[in-house]
Amino acid sequence: MSDFKSWEEMSDLERASCTFWDMYKDAYGVRPRGIDTSGWTLADFDREFASLGQVIEAEEAQRRESEAEATARVEKAIDTLMRSGARDRATAIRWLHESHDTQGDDEYLCFQLGLPYGYFRKAA
Repeated sequence: MSDFKSWEEMSDLERASCTFWDMYKDAYGVRPRGIDTSGWTLADFDREFASLGQVIEAEEAQRRESEAEATARVEKAIDTLMRSGARDRATAIRWLHESHDTQGDDEYLCFQLGLPYGYFRKAA
């Protein structure tokens, strides 16, 4: 069994391969499969990094836009719940938990509603 190399012990190509692995996951949400990088040069990796960087930036912009839309929807729902009988914001949020079966887990509720993680801590 071989020992793992530390980052400092890796060659530039090994580091580039690791970086590619992580950037691909950031860009597409899955690890690359069936892509043989063993023959790639540093220039090949640099070209791929530029392409992956564009995909990551586009995905990040889409995520921010989606979270902003979700935030507006949730705040409208909280306001509606408060006008419909919830005595305060905490009660309205508890009702959201109940309707989404999140067992009071704020982070899971954020996930279910498409909100940024930690939203209910920030908004409280």
